[in-house]
Amino acid sequence: MSLPPSLLPETARRVDEIAARAQAQGRAPSLVLAIVRDRAVLHFAGVGEHPVPDAKTQYRIGSITKTLTATLVMQLRDEGFFALDDLLYRHLPGTAIGGVTLRQLLGHVSGLQREPDGPWWERTTGGDVDKLLADLGYDKLSGPPFRRYRYSNLAYGLLGAVLERVTGESWTTLAGKRVLDPLGMKRTTYAPMEPFARGFVVHALDDSLHEEPRLDSGAMAPAGQLWSTVTDMAKWAAFLTDPAPAVLPRETVDEMCAPVVISDLESWTGGYGLGLQLFRVGERVFVGHGGSMPGYVAHLAVHRRSRLGVIAFANAYGLQKTHIRKVALEALTTALDGEPAPPAPWHPPTPPQGEAAALTGRWWWMGREHEIHAAGDTLELTGPHHWSRFVRESPDRWRGVDGENEGEVLRVLRAPDGTVEKLDIATFVFSRNPSDLA
Repeated sequence: MSLPPSLLPETARRVDEIAARAQAQGRAPSLVLAIVRDRAVLHFAGVGEHPVPDAKTQYRIGSITKTLTATLVMQLRDEGFFALDDLLYRHLPGTAIGGVTLRQLLGHVSGLQREPDGPWWERTTGGDVDKLLADLGYDKLSGPPFRRYRYSNLAYGLLGAVLERVTGESWTTLAGKRVLDPLGMKRTTYAPMEPFARGFVVHALDDSLHEEPRLDSGAMAPAGQLWSTVTDMAKWAAFLTDPAPAVLPRETVDEMCAPVVISDLESWTGGYGLGLQLFRVGERVFVGHGGSMPGYVAHLAVHRRSRLGVIAFANAYGLQKTHIRKVALEALTTALDGEPAPPAPWHPPTPPQGEAAALTGRWWWMGREHEIHAAGDTLELTGPHHWSRFVRESPDRWRGVDGENEGEVLRVLRAPDGTVEKLDIATFVFSRNPSDLA
């Protein structure tokens, strides 16, 4: 069954309504809201006349840039350039705050304050890495790591500095050749390229428009420099749901999506992974990031299981009476609620062979029935409130790779005649005999 190339009419109407209401209430010169899946734009809602937006109009994406910076960090980690638990001074020697780790910087739990020293970096032309590091002092650490979530733009400037020092290449070059080019994101650029939306501050009293300058962030570029389009961000959303191995393997993206910290300790509606924000709406968790720079706000979020995503841009420095994140997540929730999830097609499984074939069937633990299905060298164990997947490591030894027993070892216990008798999963022994509780 192929997925529909567009939303159902009623779902599309509701997304259009969300976009129109957000642009009107938010007083945005223009606003874009798009629902995407598998690199395709399922529905595009563009509202406003300054400019009249389309899917190829560039907007500044602000801190969504951090997701690309984090991807570069994970690439180099996978390639052995460093470990995430390396202390910063190992790669930036002499840095006053070198006692924090790369992992802590990625997850905003380093204790580092939000901004670098000097004038507001978003509204000034940035300096180079050497100046960024020279201006750092011990006072930028507000507390010990992991005490609490503290969002830090400075942390991502420092991660960009690490990337440059360990590779000898600029962050811009690395982002282009390692992420943007492999994914075909030709309209995601360091500086704006026509057609692009001019960014404004909308005066709260008279609604007059004041155009913002478009400045080079310099060493802080890894925190928020990039410009992009709905078409390109659809490709990035697709990467987060179905990773391209040429950029990062799925297991590394899964690692990035795992929570490092809960940012909202009262209601647990927000958190942060390794470079990715986590948003909980009802019983769903979305992955993505928000962004803002003078004249612009943006948001990207995906529901990984369904592969649906949302992209929201506005060329105003903040929406009045609402927030771009709220708009984006409302639209994504509307799409998920309104669009039927097509069932996955059934395919006859690969017949199990050898040891896997001998392990299929019913097993009991403490009087509770479980079942093992096998395909090739993969086992799936299901039971009451339980699911695990294992892959074969060696004869009579399987490793949990997903589910409740991820990381645990399944050992096959054999009778004297060599037949399979029991299974030992992390000391929990499963038997073919439902009466065997030993």
